[in-house]
Amino acid sequence: MKKKLFIASTIAIALTLSGCSDNEVGDVSLGMFTTKDIKLNTLVDPVVPGVTCHIASIEADLSLADPSDSSISCRQTGEITPDMIAKIDKSKSGEVVFKKSKSIFFKTMKIRRIYDPQSETLMYLSYSTKTTTGSYKHSLSTVPLWGTKAYVAHTPTANIQ
Repeated sequence: MKKKLFIASTIAIALTLSGCSDNEVGDVSLGMFTTKDIKLNTLVDPVVPGVTCHIASIEADLSLADPSDSSISCRQTGEITPDMIAKIDKSKSGEVVFKKSKSIFFKTMKIRRIYDPQSETLMYLSYSTKTTTGSYKHSLSTVPLWGTKAYVAHTPTANIQ
C-alpha cells in the first residue's frame, strides 16, 4: 500500500512540475515510447521588453529523469531604449530574469541577463543549477544594441605608433 501511495504521489508531483505553462509555444515529442518532450517556451525580458528569448528544453513527464540540457536564442523584437538599459543590473554577474523548476530533485533552469558595456550587448545565459555527469549545462545568446535607441556610439581611438 505504501509503495502504491508513493508512486501515486510521485506521479502527481511530476505532473504539477511539468504542467503546460502559459509561455509554451511548442511541444515536440521525442518518440512514442518515451515520456520526454522538447518544450519550446518564449520569454519577454521583463525590464527590456524589446527582447524576446526562445528556450528549448527537455521535459520528462511522469519520469524521475533529471533533464538539464537547454538551448536559448534571443532577438530584438521591439524597441530598446536608454531608459530600459538604465534599469538593468550592470554587475558582472547580471541578474536572473527567469527561472523554472526542472525536476523533483530541486534542479532549476535559470536565465540570467548580463550586460557587456564594451560591445554594448545584452547576453542571456541559460543554465542548470545542478551538475549532470560532472557538468553544469548552459547555453548563451546575445542581443547587440547596435541600431537601437539605446546604442551609444563610441569615439574610436587613434592607433598611434
